[in-house]
Amino acid sequence: MKPFSLLSVLLVAIIALAACAPQPTPIPTVEPTVLPEPTAIPEPELSDIVDTAVADGRFTTLAAALGAADLVDTLKGEGPFTVFAPTDDAFAKLPEGTVESLLLPENLEQLKSILLYHVVSGKVMAADVVILTSADTVSGEAVTIKVEDGKVYLNDTVEVIITDVEASNGVIHVIDSVLLPPAKLSDIVDTAVADGRFTTLAAALGAADLVDTLKGEGPFTVFAPTDEAFAKLPEGTVESLLLPENLEQLKSILLYHVVSGKVMAADVVTLTSADTVLGEAVTIKVEDGKVYLNDTVEVIITDVEASNGVIHVIDSVLLPPAKLSDIVDTAVADGRFTTLAAALGAADLVDTLKGEGPFTVFAPTDDAFAKLPEGTVESLLLPENLEQLKSILLYHVVSGKVMAADVVTLTSADTVLGEAVSIKVEDGKVYLNDTVEVIITDVEASNGVIHVIDSVLLPPQ
Repeated sequence: MKPFSLLSVLLVAIIALAACAPQPTPIPTVEPTVLPEPTAIPEPELSDIVDTAVADGRFTTLAAALGAADLVDTLKGEGPFTVFAPTDDAFAKLPEGTVESLLLPENLEQLKSILLYHVVSGKVMAADVVILTSADTVSGEAVTIKVEDGKVYLNDTVEVIITDVEASNGVIHVIDSVLLPPAKLSDIVDTAVADGRFTTLAAALGAADLVDTLKGEGPFTVFAPTDEAFAKLPEGTVESLLLPENLEQLKSILLYHVVSGKVMAADVVTLTSADTVLGEAVTIKVEDGKVYLNDTVEVIITDVEASNGVIHVIDSVLLPPAKLSDIVDTAVADGRFTTLAAALGAADLVDTLKGEGPFTVFAPTDDAFAKLPEGTVESLLLPENLEQLKSILLYHVVSGKVMAADVVTLTSADTVLGEAVSIKVEDGKVYLNDTVEVIITDVEASNGVIHVIDSVLLPPQ
């Protein structure tokens, strides 16, 4: 039992000593150090379009021009704008003295137009530019855009050499030439005068009091004869037309050269005729790639555009068809129908054949009346024989306008007398009542047609 007791005493002692031993010092907890957030490097602030161009150093001429045209504040404004900016080298391509001339006070409106033709409203980046075919500038005129071999061109020849130079109020695309806006179109009269080849036409328009008409809103299409075209007219014609007593005729001729509306060459060639403002039509034909009016007048220059229409240049003067007279006046003017005219007067038929009609008259010439037995005409003109004369004359008249092409299809025609004339075609000739030959056909009048015959028709007894 003693060994066990000793062991127990030792264990108790050890436990007691352990209980009295000092506690171990705790290891302190190290808190992680929080590093400060990195300071963001500010992006450089964009300048406006004007300051960006000035700072670049390649746009000194552009900057000077903007200042002269009083456009600096505009392009420093809110925008956004897209500017196609010509370099100094681009301005240097202009003819010598051009820049200096544009900077003169009297030319500043022209300069301003040129500069505004380089500005598009809105911010149009290169990625958007290349999908366009044109862009409207703030000048009101459009620039065309095309992409060719990976390059971008404005108005076909001006290359965009640097793109997407961003500014605070838009973007700059650098170009290698100056864009020149299309010239402002003048009206038809001023365009013709400025050309220099239409002095006779200009004088005629003035004499006929048509200048204000062709300077009006329109649009008009003018087939314009050159001075050489007027020179083809018989000697003295132009001078005669310019006389006060002939101005109505001159006016008719000039209006026969004018078509209402703007008809470009591409449309002209699809037509067979065009109505002029005179009320008469001109015929149109295309032959061997050339365009002719009224068969013989050639259109030599096309599509000269004006602000109120278009000019097509022609090599001869267009002469309107003569105004048709009525049947009586046509016969009198011819000179071969004096006996017929006298007979119509005596029979009180002049007003009838000057009426609306239409009529077809088989008209005997003086030679035809001369074939009658001697004294017959004189007898018929006596007052007591006028009813017989009237019957003979009405036997020469058919109601309606029967042209030769229709006459030859008939075997007879009823006259207004109530009696018919027979018709036959023999050896290519047309005969009435077997023996009276039709010697001239289709003399048109305003109220019908005349066919000339070589003998007097005598109604059946």
